[in-house]
Amino acid sequence: MNRFALSVSRGITRVTDSALGPYQTAVIRIGFAATWLLFLLREFPHRQEMYGPDGPWSWDLAQRLIANNHAFTVLLWSDSQVWFEIVYALAALSSALLLLGWRTRTMSVLFMVGVLSLQNRSIFMGDGGDNVIHLMAIYLVFTRCGQVWSLDARRARRARQARARAEWADPDRVGPALWGVLGLALAAATGAGWLATGWLVVFWGLWAVQALWWVVGRRARTPEPRILLDVVANLVHNAALLVIMAEACLIYATAGWYKIQGSRWQDGTAVYYPLHLDYFSPWPALSDLMSAHGTIVMLVTYGTVIVQVAFPFTLFNRRVKNVLLGAMMTEHAVIAVVLGLPFFSLAMIAADAVFLPTSFLRRLGGWAARARGRLFTGGDRTLPGQRVREPRTPENAEDPHVGFTA
Repeated sequence: MNRFALSVSRGITRVTDSALGPYQTAVIRIGFAATWLLFLLREFPHRQEMYGPDGPWSWDLAQRLIANNHAFTVLLWSDSQVWFEIVYALAALSSALLLLGWRTRTMSVLFMVGVLSLQNRSIFMGDGGDNVIHLMAIYLVFTRCGQVWSLDARRARRARQARARAEWADPDRVGPALWGVLGLALAAATGAGWLATGWLVVFWGLWAVQALWWVVGRRARTPEPRILLDVVANLVHNAALLVIMAEACLIYATAGWYKIQGSRWQDGTAVYYPLHLDYFSPWPALSDLMSAHGTIVMLVTYGTVIVQVAFPFTLFNRRVKNVLLGAMMTEHAVIAVVLGLPFFSLAMIAADAVFLPTSFLRRLGGWAARARGRLFTGGDRTLPGQRVREPRTPENAEDPHVGFTA
């Protein structure tokens, strides 16, 4: 009984003491922000037909649908062409800034607003990858996804170094200014009656929490209020991370079990048919090459079903999970090339990244840092066999949660 109580105590301490999976949430942030940004840039010449006020799914039709399903989109606040261009530009800008990790708390909210606004404006334009981005954009708002690999982490590290040297650190003026501007915009939208009651509570609640966080961090005379806010933020982050993992498992489980019920998946020929659809054949020669071998088609068909059904159960075995994770990411990369679905594949790979081992992600970050150093310094200046000892920072310090998804 004492051992059980000790285990429970350690679990509670671990969940409340820190935000788990900092590298996993960072790679999710980068993956989904990059996917959405690349999609917006790729579809920029076609943005009018997809989401514009004069597109096939007209503004009036969209307004009727939103009146029934109560989905959120700022594009229905006005049918002005200027307003549409502003929203599209802000969606791309917030994606880029979230990718860089600049003011991640604010950018995650604006990223969600951009994703929901464009996708809910023309719901028939999306596919499975858009649905994943739609959900993850909401979940990211509740995570502390800027702990590592972000401009926020670099700014926090510099502030700690300045305090350690007993130097005066410049107060943060950008954060309060950004908070004030967004507050005025939110007040204007509220006064105009553009926001439904539920979304009013959500956005004003997020705005008030940010204000409380800033006031406690700057004005509290004792550390207890900030510690309490950190505990609450860690709990919310860890709950959101758990939901993201459960969502990824649910996607694969439902896809796999639905495939089992299909006759074409049962006889091993399902993969053959999309390879011969013009819409999914950007490289006809490659599609013909794959479909010409019945054994390959059968193995890919059965392998897809097996991997999707088995993956949620492999989370209890680290080695098997990592093998299937690599297989699924490889499969999505093949889908991106062979079937011409790059953004669907990028979205699924970004969702899969939540299960990547922390040790691998840290090594990946080290490789990226060295590549960046070579790029900006004109080459590697270390001697052969020499290792550079890096300072202990949140990005490279010993992570107490290495085993979280390893």
